[in-house]
Amino acid sequence: MELQDVLSRVESRLEALGLSANRASDMAKKPDAIRNLKRAVLNGERRGVTTETLAALAPVLKTTAAWLLEGVGDGGSSTAIRVVGRIGAGAEILPEFEQIPPEGLFEIELSFPLPPETVAFAVEGDSMWPRYDSGDVVICGKAESDAHAVIGLEAAVRTSDGKRYLKTIRRGPSAGLFDLESHNAPPIRGVGLEWAARILMILPRSQWRQSLTAR
Repeated sequence: MELQDVLSRVESRLEALGLSANRASDMAKKPDAIRNLKRAVLNGERRGVTTETLAALAPVLKTTAAWLLEGVGDGGSSTAIRVVGRIGAGAEILPEFEQIPPEGLFEIELSFPLPPETVAFAVEGDSMWPRYDSGDVVICGKAESDAHAVIGLEAAVRTSDGKRYLKTIRRGPSAGLFDLESHNAPPIRGVGLEWAARILMILPRSQWRQSLTAR
């Protein structure tokens, strides 16, 4: 990864969208991220941005983290993703009782491509604040039946008793059980998981409400 190339791609998207570096960093909930990247390039440093930061900036810049990192894909292509339900950040969500139509809650038109088998959920609750706000949309990768793949990561999960949560996944007290941690709420200990899907990116509610496609 060449930092100068990464910065050039970031700046090209800022110009295309009419965003300032400070505004884009704030929207991604990564204050000073782009300013720090510029400083690293100016000082000739080899490391100045993490993949986590690029993943947060990507939806703000309407592109993908892969394009920002390596120039892979089309920096401005578009796609749509359907929000298929709600995910609880504090509040427990019981999918069986959600009144979700077969086509999902709504569809969001995005100005960047997504990997195959992605799925989106609307965040409900505030136990993961300030990382997530209620009303944000999280885009997740393929749901995996083996939750060990997401230990130590923030992920969307469905527990063995049918509840959906957005939590940080930790090893539980025994084999097959996991602990679910929040930023500002007590952890949920020793639960079984039917599936887990890692978070690919976050769409702050202020953005997706602007790009919502009515159905």
